[in-house]
Amino acid sequence: MVRTTGIETRLGGAALLAMAALPAYALDTKFAYRLGYDTGGDTFIAASFSGGGTDKIKANQGFFFGGGASIVNDAKDIETEITLSYKVDEIVASNGDFSWTRWPVEALLFYRWPTVRLGGGLTYHLNPHFEGSALGISVNSSFKNALGFVLQADWRLVETVNLGLRYTTLDYELEGSGVKFNSDGFGIVLSGSF
Repeated sequence: MVRTTGIETRLGGAALLAMAALPAYALDTKFAYRLGYDTGGDTFIAASFSGGGTDKIKANQGFFFGGGASIVNDAKDIETEITLSYKVDEIVASNGDFSWTRWPVEALLFYRWPTVRLGGGLTYHLNPHFEGSALGISVNSSFKNALGFVLQADWRLVETVNLGLRYTTLDYELEGSGVKFNSDGFGIVLSGSF
């Protein structure tokens, strides 16, 4: 019995030594935020105003803001961002309004240099919804959740603040009809972490 205990102790000690010899990798995880504006895609609605001027809502168009996690490796050259945002665009007038809303979840991977970072990844838009009414026209349309891709190039203003351009490719499908709207387009984004 004593001998068996001694073997177990030696094996346990060897395992601890082996683990101590492994290099330690640290991940720096911080809260990430993002806000920006996207444009482009198929037109949902175009409105003309009585006082002059027009406005449109397009499939990729809208202001977005959100937060999540930024994970940077020990070498500080690879960054992963996982975020949930709220994205909205509206036409508001005295006789009616329309709104286009969705909840994009994004998982982006970036390679970082001292002044820029380049990357891309997946975007998944939850609960896309278009609704509104004006001049007797009423719309209440739900779309299927949509999977797409994002490419993004950022200028690193400081260590934790970025200003960038992004390109999104995605299609929205109207629930129950199979009708699709192209949502490819460009945007500008301010992002960072703390």
